[in-house]
Amino acid sequence: MTAVQTSTTSAVVAPAARRKKRTHRLQKAGVTVALTLAALFAGLPVLWMLSNSFKPNGQIFEFPPRLVTEAFSFDAYTAILTDPVKLRFFLNSYVVAFGVTLLTLAVGLLGAYAFSRFDFPFKKTLNVVIVGVQAVPPITLLIPYFGLVVALGLYNSYPGLILTYMVFTLPYAIIMLTGYLNTLPRELDEAVKVDGAGTFTALWRVLVPVAVPGLVSVGIYTFMIAWNEFLFALTLTRTEDMRTVPIGIQLLMGQHAYEWNQMLAMSVMGCLPVLVLFLFFQRYFIGGLTAGAVKI
Repeated sequence: MTAVQTSTTSAVVAPAARRKKRTHRLQKAGVTVALTLAALFAGLPVLWMLSNSFKPNGQIFEFPPRLVTEAFSFDAYTAILTDPVKLRFFLNSYVVAFGVTLLTLAVGLLGAYAFSRFDFPFKKTLNVVIVGVQAVPPITLLIPYFGLVVALGLYNSYPGLILTYMVFTLPYAIIMLTGYLNTLPRELDEAVKVDGAGTFTALWRVLVPVAVPGLVSVGIYTFMIAWNEFLFALTLTRTEDMRTVPIGIQLLMGQHAYEWNQMLAMSVMGCLPVLVLFLFFQRYFIGGLTAGAVKI
């Protein structure tokens, strides 16, 4: 009787196990297909941009489209790299992006340290204000900031762009760095203070080296925001010697013709700084995002 029951149970369990295994395979195949389609959706435009940057302007919209043509050339890149005006666009973007990143990290770290380690009046109110600034659409502040920058004499200048961008990058930096510092034990800086060191010594000698992943993730995000910003760069600058890369790409759209290959080549060159930063600091970037994503 026991042998019969065992045989019956095995006969029932075996089909169930096969169905479970088949379902698992189908789910895995579905995930693979979905990820492949997502990768193609994200990657094909970039591949198209890269391919067409090496084509003559007249062959970009040829049909049927081809990734590689016989007329492969570096003419678009040569035109950009030999033009002082276009190179100036990149210089301006580097100055503004690095300036915004360094100042945002410095000020944001001090603000985050204060929110993480000290109690002071209106602390919760300031937290609400910082989060509220992030919720305001930037385009609604365009006209007020234009008037403010002109009134301060910062129109068409690096300080005008840098200070304006910091309005949008600093709240994020404070929020993320506060969350990251909250994950670090207070005993680290308290031990330094017991030894007679001051507050700033505890911050720079102890917490900053440990908080490198958080600083890197905030720095890369800030750099991307400043590098890719278009609307304020267009409004707060007037002359070509102050234009940034996004504006430079738009200026290649002429009245009667578009320099498509140069636009795409400049776009490729504009992607390189962010790509290089991400590749070099990838492990810090991922770690900083996950560690800082906590309630402040």
